[in-house]
Amino acid sequence: MLETMQKKDADYEMLKTLIHKNLGFNCEQYKDSHFKRRIDVRLRATNSGTYRDYVKLLQSNSNEYPELMEALTVNVTNFFRNPEVYDVVEKEILPALIKAKGTGLKSIRIWSAGCSIGVEAYSIAMLLHYLLGNDFNKYNIKITGTDIDKDSLLKAQQGIYSGAEMKDVRPAFLSSYFVKEGNNFIVSEELKKVTQFKKQDLISGPKMNGFDAIFCRNVTIYFQKELQEQLYMDFYNALLKDGFFVMGKTETLIGPSKDMFRAYNSKERIYQK
Repeated sequence: MLETMQKKDADYEMLKTLIHKNLGFNCEQYKDSHFKRRIDVRLRATNSGTYRDYVKLLQSNSNEYPELMEALTVNVTNFFRNPEVYDVVEKEILPALIKAKGTGLKSIRIWSAGCSIGVEAYSIAMLLHYLLGNDFNKYNIKITGTDIDKDSLLKAQQGIYSGAEMKDVRPAFLSSYFVKEGNNFIVSEELKKVTQFKKQDLISGPKMNGFDAIFCRNVTIYFQKELQEQLYMDFYNALLKDGFFVMGKTETLIGPSKDMFRAYNSKERIYQK
């Protein structure tokens, strides 16, 4: 039995090596339980009984790699997900950022980390446009969405969404910020011009800084504890003074950052530098 387990572990390690080599996806950053759950989706879909069977499949059929990448990075997401968080963002966080800019250079920089298909970045852009109204173009606004999955980033850049992703968009925003084409909704150019999307590995990629607010929700739960600690400090350092950090409802600050951030709204997991 021990020998069988060792073989299984060796096959799993071989699979991780293949994934890292061919997808550039660093498996060691993720909790094993999460990672195995995602891989098991593809084992079932391909009728692979073991990790070894799946390794053989990957070696003989490179078309499986895009399917695997999607399984590893898939996120259930839609505009204004967790509306209670966006309620605080709309009524308190963004107005505070706007007020803090005063009369000088009115530059607002926001980072949507682990942005998936871009709905969070565009949700923030809608709220900013709504709050600023005719003053929107007086501000230099840049909302940067980053992710490791190029297919998700491509969808974000295209800004074309299905009805399911639109379910929490208020009617006034639907008519103001989207063009309906068949069953799809296309983001307006007004929002696209203040958003940008790029590939970025949160752990090993170059560090970013100079942000008024960072949103990283339901991303760090998949990372090992040590990497969570590192990430939260990276976010702290990437924020300007009094900048806001918005995390997922099931996530908790750990490590040095928990003594450095101050809680702004603990219930909604919003913190301030």
